[in-house]
Amino acid sequence: MTQVHPAPTPDAATAQPPGSARRPAPVRILWLLVVLGVLAALLIASVAIGSRAVGWSDIVAGLGGSTDNLGQAAVSKRVPRTVLALLVGAALGMSGAVMQGVTRNPLADPGILGVNMGASLAVVVGLAWFGLFSATSKIWAAIAGAALAAVFVYAVGSLGRGGATPLKLALAGAATSAALASFVTAVALPRGDIAESVQSWQVGGVGGATFDTIAPAVPFLVAGFAISFLCARGLNSLALGDELAAGLGERVALVRGIAALGAVLLAGAATAIAGPIWFVGLLVPHVCRLLVGVDHRWLLPFSALAGACLLTASDVLGRIAARPSELDVGIITALIGAPFFIAIVRRQKVREL
Repeated sequence: MTQVHPAPTPDAATAQPPGSARRPAPVRILWLLVVLGVLAALLIASVAIGSRAVGWSDIVAGLGGSTDNLGQAAVSKRVPRTVLALLVGAALGMSGAVMQGVTRNPLADPGILGVNMGASLAVVVGLAWFGLFSATSKIWAAIAGAALAAVFVYAVGSLGRGGATPLKLALAGAATSAALASFVTAVALPRGDIAESVQSWQVGGVGGATFDTIAPAVPFLVAGFAISFLCARGLNSLALGDELAAGLGERVALVRGIAALGAVLLAGAATAIAGPIWFVGLLVPHVCRLLVGVDHRWLLPFSALAGACLLTASDVLGRIAARPSELDVGIITALIGAPFFIAIVRRQKVREL
């Protein structure tokens, strides 16, 4: 008599959504080397390309802190903005991957879900009404605003039949972002002392960065990266559905809440120091899934690296496209991301991950 053996039950670490393909380890390692190589090339391009061309000798001397000539001074000015682009891109890329995992929504993104605009409104209100001009206070305000916006959008998107579907979340996020953008304008316009700086910050950019402005955000970004990556195992379980995740021993609400906290820390801190930048968190995780699969233990760090590549490349492209002036990275990412967003909606028909 033939014995029937039960199918093995996936554990929480290796859980994969139905129908997903896992990439072999050599393929993932190969793509890791490729992405690291691209990032290294982009970092060199970021310190070399601008309104003034510089040679290798100026780059080496500038990276060493020398400012003896204009070329070396230009390099020393570009280093902080390169570091800022790397950090903000990595933060937005990982934040988008976590948000998509938490909501099982392929359209999730800090910009589309209203998180960036919530952070923006909180910063502008803090500047206009509470005198929050220190970098740390603006970061705390941005994180609080991002969290409140995320909770509000998820609550609104959960109303009605079917709960928080991808389409309802995207519509709730778009409507909330539009409303919050109007509030930002209403708060800033009567205040001539901050209106101009707020308007330029709202575009989203990394120009004018200094290490003094970057340093206060680093602890928040490190905490966000750590929390998000530690939730990778739980996000793999959530991808199977709440009931199966609970059956695998995951505390679904706790995992979802902690992962969301990591995403909010990343998005809020990034918005505070660079302004609201759209579509990085939407585009990057989709591309990374094609490269390394859906295992969040690989997807999250890859999304961080790819996000850093995208934002650094956008910054370089913005300098080339409008030389001798430049376009802010927020404009470049919007030009790239908007068609990608439309393509996702049309191809996936807004289905869940």
